[in-house]
Amino acid sequence: MAKIGFVFPGQGSQKQGMLADLATENPAVLDTFTRASEVLGKDLWRICQSDPEGSLNQTEITQPALLAASVAIGRLWFDRGGPRPAVMSGHSLGEYSALVLAGVLAFEDAIAVVHQRGQFMQEAVGPGEGKMAAIVGLEDAKLIEICARAESIGTVSAANFNSPGQIVIAGESAAVDCAMQWCKEAGAKRALPLNVSVPSHCPLMKPAAEALAEVLDGIAFAKPDIPVVQNVSGTIQTEPEQIKDNLVRQLHKPVLWVDCVRAIHEAGVQKLVEVGPGRVLCGLVKRIEPELGCMPSEDPQEFDSLVMEVAG
Repeated sequence: MAKIGFVFPGQGSQKQGMLADLATENPAVLDTFTRASEVLGKDLWRICQSDPEGSLNQTEITQPALLAASVAIGRLWFDRGGPRPAVMSGHSLGEYSALVLAGVLAFEDAIAVVHQRGQFMQEAVGPGEGKMAAIVGLEDAKLIEICARAESIGTVSAANFNSPGQIVIAGESAAVDCAMQWCKEAGAKRALPLNVSVPSHCPLMKPAAEALAEVLDGIAFAKPDIPVVQNVSGTIQTEPEQIKDNLVRQLHKPVLWVDCVRAIHEAGVQKLVEVGPGRVLCGLVKRIEPELGCMPSEDPQEFDSLVMEVAG
């Protein structure tokens, strides 16, 4: 049997109607969302399916919605007899999904935490003051050098090392705009502003990280049952206090996704499952470690055939 791993998507993978088909024949999906709704005091499933108030893309709603979606699919996997992953990792918010399924965090605690995390992130930077942009086709060292130069204008730094030649930068709007222009002049194929409301994983998020640290101090963390590769280090961490500290630092430090995927590959994993809506991470994995097969899990037919394939 092939050694499998799980990867969990972060913000940007949410979409109206997500998991609708999977929920039709699997009550466990709705049960997971019901539990999340009870924590939030909002009908999270209704928001995901019809988004009546246009709140699905608000950070404090997006985060618990994606967490519930990934945990629902992960639990369904185990209910169907899918094999236990050898290692897991999540991209940014997705790290919380991994930690829930690894037994580190209780699901209800995680829902409450990511809801507050989203609020803290939104409050840390005023509307229009921060920005993120994707830089494609520039070497890491050159991009880091350009961000350092643009610091004379304002805060800007690498936020996500998503794949070789694809890095997201974040910071104050004027500094990000300047860095984008300099990246294009330095030979970047593309420099594209992202449609996000919060400049994540940069020093502007330090106030949010401090508030998150206070919340996490009151949450019980356990040792993981399944190894989890964390974003800030690109390595597996097993000590609860260090895992907690890494979650705090993750808010204002870059996501080392390339390192995370390479660590998974080095652990001997041959197949990955993207546990959540969409297939964004499968695309990144293909560019980082082409030998690693990565399969999406949201479509019911794909899900069933995937479980049968890897279980057999």
